Parts: sequence; structure tokens; C-alpha cells
Amino acid sequence: MILLPSLLAPIPLCPPCVSGCKTKTIKLSSSNYSSFGWEKAKYVHGVAVNSAQEGHNAEPEFQVLAAVRSAYNDIVIVDTPESRMLLLDSTHNVHSIFNKGEKWTGSYWDDFASLPAIVPKGPIAIFGLGGGTAAHLMLGVWPSLQLEGWEIDHILIDKAREFLGLADLEKQTSGGGILNVHVGDALSPLTTVPGGYAGIVIDLFSEGKVLPQLQEAEIWLELNNKLMPNGRLMVNCGGGTSDGSFSPGISSTDSSWEQNSTIKAMCEAFSRQVGTSFIQFFSLQRALILCQTSRLNWKKLPKAEGENYLAITGPLPDLTSWSAALPDRLSSSVRQWQSCRPL
Repeated sequence: MILLPSLLAPIPLCPPCVSGCKTKTIKLSSSNYSSFGWEKAKYVHGVAVNSAQEGHNAEPEFQVLAAVRSAYNDIVIVDTPESRMLLLDSTHNVHSIFNKGEKWTGSYWDDFASLPAIVPKGPIAIFGLGGGTAAHLMLGVWPSLQLEGWEIDHILIDKAREFLGLADLEKQTSGGGILNVHVGDALSPLTTVPGGYAGIVIDLFSEGKVLPQLQEAEIWLELNNKLMPNGRLMVNCGGGTSDGSFSPGISSTDSSWEQNSTIKAMCEAFSRQVGTSFIQFFSLQRALILCQTSRLNWKKLPKAEGENYLAITGPLPDLTSWSAALPDRLSSSVRQWQSCRPL
């Protein structure tokens, strides 16, 4: 998710029964973006999307390809010369990007493509598929992957197939990889596969915030149980506020994982795996110290990439070998991961 305030507020939304909306071109004054830097980056779902118009004063022009209200979202898809973007809910945050040229987004979606290098062979789930940005990147780097994408909004999926290239991912690649799309609640007990997932990418937001369920320790234990042995969760934990949203009041220099409520909930959950007796006899803080050295890792993206907090479960991977297994675009960024130790 990338924060892009006031982008499309005036656009009327069609009811779900309308199969299509007339495309509409709108011009946006650059003054609309002065507070968050249109010339440098646009923030979406907590991500920064680099603009090809950097350094230019021309007013950006968007064509609205779809604008519809579903039971779960206000869905808007806009087209620019460089990309198409999926904007959701009343915040009009960007939840997916479909680039027309350069495949990398310059945001947290790129990091998701590094996960297959550190998990066993097997199916990888995407909880919060959206328009398929992570799936595009992952299959581009790892064309033999079996991806299982879960998204709760079937209208969103229909629009992503029509405008964001999602349908192409549902066809088998030359390497045998494929995205299987499932419509349903990603947090349901039914989102499992026999033998467990090798990895699960978790990118679940609503109204610009991490889903409230993800602030509870119990849900992380349930998600962890969906994994095969040595499997991992990789999570977009949002910003450094109590609900994982993004606030201009949070300094980009404050990189402590303790600022992020989702990572704290994960630490609590995995400390419980050390043993309930430990939790009963020691303080939660002491439990966190024990589990953080080996079971949970984090990084915070730089300001230019959205300042998202990300988390990976399991032991901290060998960063040298992980880096060597990845394309150049990802090889340096994985070296920023570190174990969750109190500062």
C-alpha cells in the first residue's frame, strides 16, 4: 500500500452491478502533491513509487480505467504513461502497480521476490493478492513457482484480470510456474494446502491500516501453523504507528522495530512458542529478548521506498548466500535485514 492522498476523491464510483465504467482522463495540479513530493515519489500502501516525471513541472495526467464500489472496497484503476495503479478504499492508497516497462517498483513489493531463495521448495501463498504486483515480480524472478493467491474481493480480482495483467499469471509459464487465484478470507482456517506452504507473503491492509487481526499474537501462531517445516512468513508491517498506518510525524531516522505494533505482536506470538511456562514465570519483555535473537527479523525501507517495516520469521538467513542467489536489484537490499533485538 502506498499513500497517495486526495488523488481521486472527485471520481464517482459505479455500483458493483455495473460491468464497466467509461474511461475518463483527469489532470491533476502538481500543487496537490506538494506535501508528499509528486516530483520525487508517490506513497502507496506505505510504498514510494518513483515517478518518471521527476524534475518536471508538467501536470500529471491519468486515465481512469475503472471506478467501482464492491462490498469490500472502493476500487479505482488509473492508467499513466509508465504504469497502471490500483487504488482502494476511501484513502485512495495504491495497493498494486502494474509497470509497463521496468518491472521493479522501488518499494516493498520488490522485497517479496527475495523470499523463494530462503524457503524450501513448495507452494508459496500470497495473502492479500490485490492486483498481483507481488505475483508478477515473484514469477518473473522464479518462473517455476507455484503461487497461491488469496484475495477477499472478487470484483477486485475481475478488474485486475481485465486491466492489471492478472490473467496472464494464471497461465503456466515456460518454467512450469503459475498463480492460482482464490477468492476468500486469507485469515480463514481454510487457506491451507496439504503439507503446508513453503512461504507466505502477507500484505493485508484496509483503510490505510494493517488489519486489526494482525495486531493480535494468536493470529500469528495460526498463520505459522500453515507452513511446512522451515517455512517462513514475510510480512508488510506498514508504518511506525499503533495501527501500522503511516504518519508524517514518525521520523524516517527512527528505525527501531519497536515502533511497529505488528512486529511487536509477532514477537509476542513467537515468544509463546518458546513455552507457555516461560511466559508464566518471566516478563513479556524477557520473553521477547529470548525469541528475538533467532525467530524474527526485520528491516525498515528508506524514505525513498516508502519507509515500510518488513518482517521475516525464522532464523536470520545467511545474508551473503541469500544476496548471491538474487538478481542485482535485490542482492544489496537483503543485507539490511537484522534480528529483532531490543535497542
